[in-house]
Amino acid sequence: MTAFFRRGLAGLLMLAVVTLSPSPWSGPLVAQSSDNARYAAVVVDAASGEVLFARHADSRRYPASITKVMTLYLTFEALTEGRVKLDDVITVSPRAASQPPSKLGLAAGQTITLDDAMRATAVRSANDMAVAIAEHIGGSEARFTALMTLKAEELGMTQTRYVNANGLPDSRQLTSARDLAILSRAIMRDFPQYYRYFGLHDWAYNGRDYRNTNGLLAANSGYDGIKTGFTNASGYNLAASAVRDGKRLVTIVLGGRSSASRNAHLAELMDIGFEVQNRRANGERIAVAQVVFEQRGFGIGPDNTGPITYASVQSEDGEATAPSSGVAYTAATLVTPAPTRVTPAPSQRGTGSGDVTAALNGGTGSATPPTRRPATTAPARTPPPTPRAPAGRWTVQVGAFRDEGVARDWLTEINRRFRPQFTGAERMVHTAEGWYRSRFTGMTEDAARAACAALEARRLDCTVVRP
Repeated sequence: MTAFFRRGLAGLLMLAVVTLSPSPWSGPLVAQSSDNARYAAVVVDAASGEVLFARHADSRRYPASITKVMTLYLTFEALTEGRVKLDDVITVSPRAASQPPSKLGLAAGQTITLDDAMRATAVRSANDMAVAIAEHIGGSEARFTALMTLKAEELGMTQTRYVNANGLPDSRQLTSARDLAILSRAIMRDFPQYYRYFGLHDWAYNGRDYRNTNGLLAANSGYDGIKTGFTNASGYNLAASAVRDGKRLVTIVLGGRSSASRNAHLAELMDIGFEVQNRRANGERIAVAQVVFEQRGFGIGPDNTGPITYASVQSEDGEATAPSSGVAYTAATLVTPAPTRVTPAPSQRGTGSGDVTAALNGGTGSATPPTRRPATTAPARTPPPTPRAPAGRWTVQVGAFRDEGVARDWLTEINRRFRPQFTGAERMVHTAEGWYRSRFTGMTEDAARAACAALEARRLDCTVVRP
């Protein structure tokens, strides 16, 4: 019986090896993004809706700025129905003007045409213009985002909910790769006359040229849309569409580790998708396209549906930007190995004076009483250092928020990224009329202006405040 069992087990192992062995042309199988809990992807035939490839396509993810595709969908709908016109003049509200980058940067009270606001949203991924459009069409951003969610339900986007018009971080704003493919196809199907906005390579406004955040548009491989997105929480997202030999595919990649690796990965998926289409056109029968992708190493490996880390918001190209005041904000830190025990939240930790080492490692610190040591004479205390006098009286303001915690966290993030510029400066949050202003004080005029120049070079808002 034992010998029979061993022979049977050996046979099963051999069968598994033969089954999983790649074809001679496919190369070694490599699991794609199996260790990235944010990753999801789908490749869809735009005409038929056939899903050629899917990996975590229905798992909920953060859309980031791909949110703006739905913002513009409702805008195209309003244009088609005659409720708005391209030459409508929009007055920028204080709320729209206060949105963090990426943004066009118009001040409250300034005006812009709806056409230019749409171009800024599609090309520059301008958060301020997305809100301005939402307010112009919906009366308020809140009402407009409710309409966005209703439209998502109408289109069959079952995993999607919107609470803002620009995709800034909010834990309630979710979608899936499949839903974004549905939305991308709907844009092309319902508003082909306006889809061109997503394919603009660049746009000139007020003497400045803006380049599309979607780098694949310049790849000359048939790409003609549609939208990028990025926050620390979402990773690098991209919804893209391309046409080759008269066939159109839509590919969604979410949770990329960088814009370059995301673009390369999406391009590989797109290439394989078109290969499947061409092989079918030449008479080859491929019943399940997913098999072809898996032979190339895509869509295999362990599951990665773990929780998503929520952190700071960044702009389309990865530059840090001010966080939204609608969610808790955590400055990005270096990745460290996960502890064996989960450290409790501050509200759940004990207040006793137990073992500090155990407490820091997630324990209660009360299991083993500390060892008593003989009393010793306490050494004389060193007097505290004399506070250093500020170098100057100038101030740099790097943001203004409705939430004090967000303002303080943003100070920490700016100090982390621009430490040389703010060495010796004091961090403070100035409160006035319901606003919390993130500021660095005690600077000389030259240091303040140099710091602002460094921030503005990275497209971050900064104001020098005179003493």
